[in-house]
Amino acid sequence: MDLEAIRKYCLSLPHATEGIQWEDDLLFRIGGKMFTVCNLDGSSISFKCTPEEFEELILIDGIIPAPYMARNHWVQIRKANAVRTAELQRLIRTSYDMVRAKLPKKVRETLNRTG
Repeated sequence: MDLEAIRKYCLSLPHATEGIQWEDDLLFRIGGKMFTVCNLDGSSISFKCTPEEFEELILIDGIIPAPYMARNHWVQIRKANAVRTAELQRLIRTSYDMVRAKLPKKVRETLNRTG
């Protein structure tokens, strides 16, 4: 899955926004909180996962604990073929859902009212 395909998928999720941070990272957020981070050169993608999936994913060649974010169960994929496209989309959606669920109640209610 290339960067543009990842971008398109992330922005298809309700209320997802994008922005560039740290000079060369494209961040996708829900309610102001990150759920996916991609390097602009397409060399890596990072996202949050469950503790169980974290332990499984880091055993796969090309997937490592995400620098600075591993303690929060984020992984980083460094090989494009480490997981299939459908699996990557599922993992991104899981990250999105987990981050959205942890948003403050007021923010979630605002998002729910706006669609």
